[in-house]
Amino acid sequence: MFTDRNALAWAQAEKMIVVRHSCALSLLHACVDTAVIALWLGHNDIRSTNVYLHADMTIKQRALELTAPTATPPGRYCPNDALLAFLEGLQ
Repeated sequence: MFTDRNALAWAQAEKMIVVRHSCALSLLHACVDTAVIALWLGHNDIRSTNVYLHADMTIKQRALELTAPTATPPGRYCPNDALLAFLEGLQ
């Protein structure tokens, strides 16, 4: 049976997956060898790490640009100083 406890466990597991994936991509972008990344992540086989080789940010950026509404100006969002100050205050 699916309970609130199960939902919390799934949410925590998803967060850890995102953290691991983000870390692996950061290491990859820092030119760390995929064998080292595989060891660091605890993968049994280096081929498990190959998925990060295909997670190129430029491909993701192009995909996001294709999904933007036509009225949206091109480029990345740049938050104003007030929003950044608010977000920094959350820490």
